[in-house]
Amino acid sequence: MTQRQQPLPSSGFTYVKIGCHLVCLPGIRSYVIVPLLINILLLGGAFYWLFTKLHQWIPQLMSYVPHWLAWLNFILWPLAVMSIVLIFGYFFSTLANWIAAPFFGLLAEQLEQRLTGHSPDNISWWSLVADLPRIMKREWLKLCYYLPRAVGLLLIHFIPGIGQLLAPLLWFVFGAWMMAIQYGDYPFDNHKVPFETMRRNLARDRKINLEFGGLISILTMVPIINLVVMPIAVCGATALWVDRYRQTLTNDKNP
Repeated sequence: MTQRQQPLPSSGFTYVKIGCHLVCLPGIRSYVIVPLLINILLLGGAFYWLFTKLHQWIPQLMSYVPHWLAWLNFILWPLAVMSIVLIFGYFFSTLANWIAAPFFGLLAEQLEQRLTGHSPDNISWWSLVADLPRIMKREWLKLCYYLPRAVGLLLIHFIPGIGQLLAPLLWFVFGAWMMAIQYGDYPFDNHKVPFETMRRNLARDRKINLEFGGLISILTMVPIINLVVMPIAVCGATALWVDRYRQTLTNDKNP
């Protein structure tokens, strides 16, 4: 399979659909098994625990709503649930990504080779083990980018009335952006593209990356589907890299 020709998909949603197709390709499925098992065990168990606790946490969060806004509870309650699920989903997705990062890097490399006929640096299982410190440093950079912004959004929750309305929307947009960074980073990192360079390139295509990350965020909240969405996201982000960034950010200009 070679790199797709013009016209390129104009929507980030399309790359999620492409990821669903690519993850099922013969020869690619074998690279999905380990990260899929990690995701099922960690995220599946985490969300099961979350749904047993929601009935305790939601009343506590709603207690910050002033009495004069009590009539908005029918709107604020589902927004509070969405906020908790978004925060929880991203936290445990990040944890799963830390554990599965070497496997996702290998998946992105193998898929890129399948799409283009050219691999980044002939990544192997052994080279991934030797490269673990650099991979973990990259995950740490993403966490350092995420944490101060997440803290700011958490503080918005405690602004009476306005916070409960505004924070879930801001969380969703920020979560979409972080999903684009999280999964887009694997093919970028395979080519040793610096984190800031990667982020600037994604920002230049902010609309398509927010669409991609937004749909991944939504799928992460859907039971059962959230157990298999990570490899799909890696495949979709790798296709996006091949289509929009590879030619300008690597020395290999061959299609």
